[in-house]
Amino acid sequence: MATTLTPPAHRTDDADLQTFGYQPVLHRKLGRYASFAAGFSFVSILTTIFQFFGFGYSFGGAAFFWTWPIVFAGQFLVALNFAELAARYPISGCIYQWSRRLAGEVVGWFAGWQMIVAQIVTAAAAAIALQVVLPSIWSGFQLVGGDTALATTSGATNAVILGSLLLVMTTLINVLGIDWMSRINSIGVTVEIVGVIAVIALFFTHADRGPGVVLHTEGAAAGPYWAAFLVSGLMAAYVMVGFDSAGELSEETKDPRRVAPRTILTALAASGIGGGLMLLAALLAAPSLDDGHLATEGLAYVIEAKLATPVGKVVLCCVAIAITVCTLAIQTAGSRLMFSMARDGRLPFAKQLGHVHPRFGTPVWPSVVIGVLSIALLLLNLGNAAVFTVLGSVTIVMLYLAYVFVTVPLLVRRVKGWPADEVATDGSEGKLFGLGRFGIPINALAVLWGIAMAVNLAWPRGEVYDPSGGSWWMLWAAPLFVALTLLVGAAVHRVLGNRSSGIETPSPAPQLA
Repeated sequence: MATTLTPPAHRTDDADLQTFGYQPVLHRKLGRYASFAAGFSFVSILTTIFQFFGFGYSFGGAAFFWTWPIVFAGQFLVALNFAELAARYPISGCIYQWSRRLAGEVVGWFAGWQMIVAQIVTAAAAAIALQVVLPSIWSGFQLVGGDTALATTSGATNAVILGSLLLVMTTLINVLGIDWMSRINSIGVTVEIVGVIAVIALFFTHADRGPGVVLHTEGAAAGPYWAAFLVSGLMAAYVMVGFDSAGELSEETKDPRRVAPRTILTALAASGIGGGLMLLAALLAAPSLDDGHLATEGLAYVIEAKLATPVGKVVLCCVAIAITVCTLAIQTAGSRLMFSMARDGRLPFAKQLGHVHPRFGTPVWPSVVIGVLSIALLLLNLGNAAVFTVLGSVTIVMLYLAYVFVTVPLLVRRVKGWPADEVATDGSEGKLFGLGRFGIPINALAVLWGIAMAVNLAWPRGEVYDPSGGSWWMLWAAPLFVALTLLVGAAVHRVLGNRSSGIETPSPAPQLA
């Protein structure tokens, strides 16, 4: 009796990749949970809410809570569009690849360029957060001086040391292979999820007030509340980015046409639900809403006040682990984007950056470059911590603009009839993820949302970009930095000219052959 042999899934996936003109050189080892973990750890609600809770509360009071579901809804619109693209273009460097295939090489290049710059700075910003946590766990982590505050000389120096050590470690992990990265990241994400659930449960069981607290505006910044509410919303905007990381790792994911769309959406959904519950629980459990501590110390104030010292230390250890895997995920996503652009000959030193180590199956040089540049950026914190903080805020603007570089061309293409075909082409049965007749309205709302948030983030507010006053260039840092990035990018693009690695610029129409 004849037996039909089914080829391994990765063989089918690799053949699928070749239809886009690329040879499979990365190791395809990621399953569904590892793909989910890549997006969840980039968002890292335990890290970012720990960092920015005080910022949001200081401007909007307890009612700033409502900015969270609003930002989540807006970003979920973007994620729905990204999920549809991930099903059709399972290629590393997704922001660059998607925008390039929708609108041509120039648009794709600038989307990728902005994303690379943003990810380098974001990796540095994540790494420096260790200073906020580790010395609180054990004083021995304060290696220089005695003041742990980031704005002081000893605190800034120690932050650079801890952050640099973390980036050296994440670079090494990224070089050694995607299997090492995925194991460590998946373990870290599991710890973070357990930590988030534990914090939520402990806060709810130690509540001092009812859920009506989310309607309180006491303690908000002076002026009309709508203005304070817009500023407080930047906290949620800082957090809910990076969910597209599952798409960045498509060439290392098994069955990416189906796995990546699901994990993009589930990573953001889990972050949105978990983060919202954590915000609410912290507001219910805070010892006081008006003594000033919640605005200045944020989530750490509630943890120290409500949890016994050993339990609080365990929670802080979970935060430290979350920071570690967050930095790892950002660097991994950035290295795949840099590799993807270099493979097409669209970056300087493309041959080196587009090379994959034959044994480790990783783009070694992109990981090293991102690690070195991120460490170099950390040194800014030594000279002026305010400059580093401003730079971190500006990069979120860059991320939102990079997303707009995808959603706008996609909307244009939808109006012209895209997608024409939703049938899977990887040899399996079933349809690809699609928005169907809701595609145009969802896409249009995603475009409006992305532009509105980019404007809100970049608006020259002194309390955000220049709290000490007197530096006009810091006040206008966001538009200036974006303009500078685009000008430098234009110069680099011009130097590159039409050089490529033999990969032809794709036709505007999506090819699913």
